[in-house]
Amino acid sequence: MAVSLDETPSAGGKTRKPRAKNAPPRGAASGTARRAARNSEIVYQDLRNAIINVTLPPGSPLAEKDLTEKYGISRTPVREAILRLAEENLVDVFPKSGTFVARIPVSELREAIVARKALEEVCVREATMKASKSQLMGLRAIVQREQELADKGDEQAFHEADNAFHSGIAAASGYPGIWNMIEKIRLQVERYRRLTLPQEGRMQLIVGEHAAVLEAIEKGDADAAVANMNNHLNKLQIDIGTFQDLWPDYFLFDKD
Repeated sequence: MAVSLDETPSAGGKTRKPRAKNAPPRGAASGTARRAARNSEIVYQDLRNAIINVTLPPGSPLAEKDLTEKYGISRTPVREAILRLAEENLVDVFPKSGTFVARIPVSELREAIVARKALEEVCVREATMKASKSQLMGLRAIVQREQELADKGDEQAFHEADNAFHSGIAAASGYPGIWNMIEKIRLQVERYRRLTLPQEGRMQLIVGEHAAVLEAIEKGDADAAVANMNNHLNKLQIDIGTFQDLWPDYFLFDKD
């Protein structure tokens, strides 16, 4: 008697279990799962970037129906992406009310700036002692690029160059992993920084502050380099009140 395709003996000599009638081909389920995971990752990255860049401002609604239509996918990968964003405190999910881009928590913002200052102080001190000539040249090139981008008013590219300057100092310090640590705690700081860049003269101010840090490193003056970096990061802390006044709906204030 002929053996059906679903009962074809396997390489080990064992007969495969017959596939249920109308069941999808073997491997289809895993393929569907992979596509769903890939779709979820795309939605997650797109929304995450838009939230951090403030393209999606705090308080913006995120409707599952709209997202499924936009990406042409089912609701499951959209929900998974939103859950990941909620775990990062970038999205608030209110049952029966909806899903919204989270406001920037002021207390978390202040703590992140304090933690970042402590980590960057280590990098600056070590970079002052360890930076090679080529690394210093690379940092100088970044500052020059920042100046050019500030002159053009290119906020996105300037933001990227700003991050490159700080990560470059971490690399020169011999502790590039510290920048990875900073990236994990700076989500809310990044959102806040994107609000500050459009302020008139803000980018030019940052260029000058970065230049002061680099000049002290080049001179081998670790104390001055740290002081200049602290001055640079303290501006973020000091100016929080100003931007709260400009965009009160974008921030989550402490209960007290």
